[in-house]
This record gives sequence, structure tokens and C-alpha cells, in this order.
Amino acid sequence: MTKRNPRVAIISDMSLQRLALAHAVKGHGYDLVLNSAPERLDEKTFSPANSPDVWLIDLQDEDDDLLDKVLATDIPVLFGLDQAPPQGTRQYPRWERRVFIKLHEIVGHPVIQENLEPLERTPLNPTRPKHIVLPTDMMTRKSQRVEFVCVLAASLGGPAAVKEFLDYVPAGLPVSFVLAQHIDARMQESLTRVLVRHNQMPCQIAKGGEHLQSGHLLIAPVETEIDFSADGQVISRNIKWDGPYSPSIDQVLANVSRRFHKRSIAIIFSGMGSDGSISGPLMVEAGGVIWAQDERTCACPSQPDSMRATGCVSFTGNPFDLASRLVTYVNNSLQATAA
Repeated sequence: MTKRNPRVAIISDMSLQRLALAHAVKGHGYDLVLNSAPERLDEKTFSPANSPDVWLIDLQDEDDDLLDKVLATDIPVLFGLDQAPPQGTRQYPRWERRVFIKLHEIVGHPVIQENLEPLERTPLNPTRPKHIVLPTDMMTRKSQRVEFVCVLAASLGGPAAVKEFLDYVPAGLPVSFVLAQHIDARMQESLTRVLVRHNQMPCQIAKGGEHLQSGHLLIAPVETEIDFSADGQVISRNIKWDGPYSPSIDQVLANVSRRFHKRSIAIIFSGMGSDGSISGPLMVEAGGVIWAQDERTCACPSQPDSMRATGCVSFTGNPFDLASRLVTYVNNSLQATAA
């Protein structure tokens, strides 16, 4: 039997706060069953048939009668939320993350079903764009040095988009890929197979002691945080990822940009929530670049939209566009360095 998704009810006498809270609740995958000002409520709101799993109450003006009715339902109540900062500021993703952590402590994670079976069966689309050709300059390069480290960040709907992107990436590109995908740990082994069914890119779950390699994909493990040495060796921290998500996209972006600076790239694919939006500005400040999947081709655009709201995203496109952009960016960067 499928577990029911937690239901959240918002009551606030501030319209902008209601909008921000609704965005945070729905963006992280919870069911929003009520979003109302106190004066618009009626007795049906508090009937057992309409019961949420948590009340999210934020009032400027005290309303003892309302609070008595809410507390009488014996449903958990979340008070004391900070005022939402303007969206697009650095403070907003941190505020949104605090809201999610508080909800998670009360009702747990939202129910998100990621199904990899279609990716295991579906043949390569014969009508897709042609494979991207590696530029001549790269074909003649003899060095196998990893020139860039590209973080692929994904959540709900991400595996399909990431697979399509990887299917377009030409062999010989001097880029090492690190995937930070929110997924059940039991599904990670399947992920190592389905993502490379048609492109044959070497792929495995990252372990301490391994090295980043050009044209290889390492998947960040769910159970433990990983970092990287200056020469690209994987370091297993043997600690849980910081924050409510595993693996933490924010932590992966922070670790990669701290080590590789202007050699770091991040591509934000389909997903719920805003994981990554805190460390995104740090990657750009370190000299890296961030791109994102366009809303039209996302199964869930919340994650790339949240990164776009930070102002850090310099390119948006579908998986083919993103792969083309990567090849062009790497080629131009290498030519500029040689010159």
C-alpha cells in the first residue's frame, strides 16, 4: 500500500507570507490542502474530514479564538516561522530550507515515487537530435587530464533528463561527471545501469580512494558525504550529508567549487525543492558556471527554478541544448587557455 503524502494547512494574516509558504510547501512535494487568511475560515475548516497532518500558523495579530480551534484538533502545529526574505536573495533558500526541515521533523519526507523501470526498458529514441560531434581540436588532444568537473544535480524526474543529457555527450570530452541525485539508496545500483544503457559511459557509485576521470560518471552515495582532493581523489567523510537531503546537492556543489574553482560546472536538472540554491552563488564566485534545465522539459521544475531565482544560472535549455553548451564551453575554454 502506498503511503499517503503529508497534508499541510497554512493560516497567515500576511498575504506575501502565505505565498512564500505555499511555494515552499508545494515546491518540496507536500500536499497543500489549505492556504488562507484567518478571517476566511469557517467551521468546516476544522472538521475531521478536512484534517491536515500539520497546521502551519503565522500571525502578526494574536487570535486566541483561532488558536483554540486549531489546538483542539490535536494535530501538530508549527509556529514561529521567520518572515520570508525576498525571493532571489541569498537568504531566501536558507529560509525555505528551514521551513522544510521543520516540516520534515513533524511529518517526515514527502512521498516521492521515482520509477526507473521505464528507463530500463525504453529503447533509444530514433527521432532524437543527432549525437554531438567532438570538436577537431579535442580529437587531437593527447592529454587525459580532467579539465573540468561537472556536477549533475537532480531530484524528481531527474534520471530521465540526466540520461538523455549523457546520451548526447561525445566520448573524449575532458570532463568528469559527478551526479548528486535525490533517490532511495536501494535504487542507486539500478541508477548506475540505466543512466548509461545507450551511451556506455563508465559509471559507478563513488567510493573513497577513487579518482575523477575524464568521460566517467561517479554517483554521490546516499549514505555518506564525499569530498575531493586537489588532484581529484574521492574522499569519503564517513559522516551523513549535512541537511535534509541525501546526497546534499548544496554540499556537493560546495565541495567541488572549493577544490576546482573555475574548472567547476553545475547543471541543475528536474527536481523538487531548492537543494543547491545555497551553494550555487559560492560556485559562481569561485569562478565556476551553473546551467539549468528549462521548465518546459522538466517533470518538476522547482529545483532549477529555485537556482534560476538566485541569478546564478547563465544558460537554460533542454538536455540536448545543455550537452551542446558543455561541449562548446569546454572547447572555447581550452582554446582560450592555449592562446
